[in-house]
Amino acid sequence: MAYEVTAIKRRPKTFDELAGQEFVVSTLKNALEQKQIAHAYLFSGPRGCGKTSAARILARSLNCEKGPTASPCGVCDNCVAISQGSSMDVIEIDGASNTSVNDVRQIKDEVMFPPQSGAYKVYIIDEVHMLSNSAFNALLKTIEEPPPRIVFIFATTELHKVPATIKSRCQQFAFRLISIETIQEILKNVCAEMKIEADEEALFWIARESTGSLRDAFTLFDQVVSFSAGHIRTALIREKLGILGLEKLNALAEACAANDNAGALAQIDEILASGVAVEQCITDLAGYYRSLLLLKNGVLRESLLGYSPRQFSALALERLDPVRLEQALSLLLDCYRDIHYSVSPRFELEAAVSKLSWLTRWVSPPELSSALSAARTILGGTSGGTGAAFSPPGNNPFPPGGPETGAGLQEPPKAAAPGPRPGVADSPVQFGETGSLSEDFKRRLARMHKQTSEGPSAAEPESETGDDAEEDEPVWSRFTGAGPAAEEPGGNPVSSGAGEQDLAPQARRVLQVFPGVIIKTDGGDYEHQSL
Repeated sequence: MAYEVTAIKRRPKTFDELAGQEFVVSTLKNALEQKQIAHAYLFSGPRGCGKTSAARILARSLNCEKGPTASPCGVCDNCVAISQGSSMDVIEIDGASNTSVNDVRQIKDEVMFPPQSGAYKVYIIDEVHMLSNSAFNALLKTIEEPPPRIVFIFATTELHKVPATIKSRCQQFAFRLISIETIQEILKNVCAEMKIEADEEALFWIARESTGSLRDAFTLFDQVVSFSAGHIRTALIREKLGILGLEKLNALAEACAANDNAGALAQIDEILASGVAVEQCITDLAGYYRSLLLLKNGVLRESLLGYSPRQFSALALERLDPVRLEQALSLLLDCYRDIHYSVSPRFELEAAVSKLSWLTRWVSPPELSSALSAARTILGGTSGGTGAAFSPPGNNPFPPGGPETGAGLQEPPKAAAPGPRPGVADSPVQFGETGSLSEDFKRRLARMHKQTSEGPSAAEPESETGDDAEEDEPVWSRFTGAGPAAEEPGGNPVSSGAGEQDLAPQARRVLQVFPGVIIKTDGGDYEHQSL
């Protein structure tokens, strides 16, 4: 006997065998039982979800010798002829190759003749959206008022291309993608019938790769069976089809989370050398970081994650918060778009992995805005000690206008009068999660908070060497390179004249956000500016 692919061998013969389309099945069965037969049906939905199969089942239900019935017998002459495609009363037409108005005119002439052996003459037009506008217009009158015992069944994957005049004359049924769990269960039954051993993870991978199409799942299943020698194993699928396993993804994610740029790039080289395509590598990485993001948000369904939650790297989950996982996913999605227009897809992948390696040090715009507000609170608050923070509109410290000119920088309300720094609130500054901001920046702000709230006597003794000397240096001198500033009568600090350097434009604009800071004037002197 000739070999028959699984998609054809497992084609559903009854409504009960139509998987994943409960609404369509229940509606059609009730209509058949109540003898409420419409003259035109429109089946729409993604590929491989059962539209054509449902049309053939409906045709058998209408023409079965026991019918119309919701459960065709499948053994009578009419059922057998329809199953074999030899029935004179069920005409299947490919809309992609019969697009002209002349083809529709032939249908209009044929419908005048009654059915020969069955109760109904059924026209099944697949991919009906491929018909021309003239062909659609020629069909309008026929499908609106067809002769008795004529039924039209249209099937399409692109419902938006079907004219509204056609839709309004048909009963519409939207077919859905089939769930991963349903496809996996069907594959288990197929393996049992064929006496094939299969790993759970391997069947899950096939079901996931089919993206809701049962026909695609059967096609991939046949391919896997051909090289599995009676035992479908996950490792063999990865080897033959060039797919990344979770172990390699975990190792790569851990290297990136540990800021090991060299190790991550070495792993990418090893993965590509094993035969995995660049596109497949990016796709698998994007899916992996998506799963981590779902886990961080409390989603534990294996059908969404792809694997058991316990199988993902604990280190990557610990070091990456949802904000950084969103950034990682965005980087990989951009990388996939860019590889189609790049000099080298591999270069794009390596650049993306390099960015992932310093992701733990990446600061998001909301965190940066929060840090600037906290720094302003410490370096100089309002006279009441509340430390009200200045936050430009949109949480953007540098509005449009260019970083070189600083144009568009909005100034907060002017202080009443220049003077020494007022005190700040006694409550400590609250930062984000651990590792979300620079630890050095935290220490400097904490030291300044202690100096301003408790007075100079609360500061730690200065150390002349080492890191302590660097930390005890006033904050403004780190930006300007100048020594500690003296103060004029009235509390306005002046330049010491030692080690003067020009402020970088970025540092100048950052310091301008804080009231009561030292900046360098156009004349070369340092002075206190109150914003």
